Amino acid sequence: MSAEADGRYMRLALALGARGLGGCWPNPAVGCVLVKDGRIVGRGWTQPGGRPHAEVRALAQAGAAARGATAYVSLEPCAHHGKTPPCAEALVAAGVARVVTALEDPDPRVAGRGHALLRAAGIAVTEGIEAAAAERGHRGFLTRVRQGRPMMTLKLAASLDGRIATASGESQWITGPEARRRVHALRLAHDAVLVGGGTARADDPQLTVRGLGDVAQPVRLIAARRLDLPQGGRLAESVAAGPLWLLHDPGQTKQVASDYWQGLGARLIPVAAEGRQLDPAAMLAALGAAGLTRVFCEGGGALGASLLAAGLVDELVVIAAGLALGAEGRPALGALGIGALAEAPRFRLVESAPAGGDVMMRWEAA
Repeated sequence: MSAEADGRYMRLALALGARGLGGCWPNPAVGCVLVKDGRIVGRGWTQPGGRPHAEVRALAQAGAAARGATAYVSLEPCAHHGKTPPCAEALVAAGVARVVTALEDPDPRVAGRGHALLRAAGIAVTEGIEAAAAERGHRGFLTRVRQGRPMMTLKLAASLDGRIATASGESQWITGPEARRRVHALRLAHDAVLVGGGTARADDPQLTVRGLGDVAQPVRLIAARRLDLPQGGRLAESVAAGPLWLLHDPGQTKQVASDYWQGLGARLIPVAAEGRQLDPAAMLAALGAAGLTRVFCEGGGALGASLLAAGLVDELVVIAAGLALGAEGRPALGALGIGALAEAPRFRLVESAPAGGDVMMRWEAA
């Protein structure tokens, strides 16, 4: 197979894997393509809940045609026995002739063992195809394994001058329906949606994915140091709509509030406070320990600023609406304590596109 063909089929594997984003944590969203005699005989991606794995799905689709085929897998096949047998063993048993991967899996249970198992069985292995694209595609999983925290995407939807509401607090709607629909799609591609306690108290949001059919809802996260959230509102009424996790400081939380939310079915996650806010690094470490790989933060301003100041924002999604609200409007971000430009967090523009009458930009940490 030519290098050009290897790259083409691996890009397809990565695109297939992206279909699993947001629904397979703590597992990676892997894609697999089986090719024989220049024809695709099997395709698969990690299924909701993390199983079946991509390789198993592709092998099942290919059946006997897998023998002698080349398998393109966006991450090294697993080599450990968990709830299912190792995918590397499944590829060996199916009789594939060659395996092409994008990245070695840094999970200590794998970390090269999958590649070694394949080679020991006489299968040709090619590594590193479309590695840079795979690093981006698997960023959430890789960040959790390497740093012990989920990837963090911060969304800011604001006027052209960076305001999210008028001085009186009016904010619905600064952005248009197309931009809001895209935000729901971004929620769906993440494991969890996060807002701060101030936003939860002011807006009483549901934080669910709507308008995209019958989908599995992401985990809804509220960072509320004192757990002083509206009781009996939309958030409380929608606990059954999807998982609700509340991050709080137990030392500053009244027992009656803990009992109320736990009684509704919410999961309480203790996090140490840092001044008047939860420690952002400790918060993300707790979420990583809980298995989350991708978190989508939708504010408010104080929470977003704390994540930026701590260097914990991996991607920044900015939706700019075509209006200006002036200095009296409410800013998208709280104070960052920046005294010089050199101290400001820098991001690199990756994508910019119209979203109805608005513009959506995606930036990566520089």
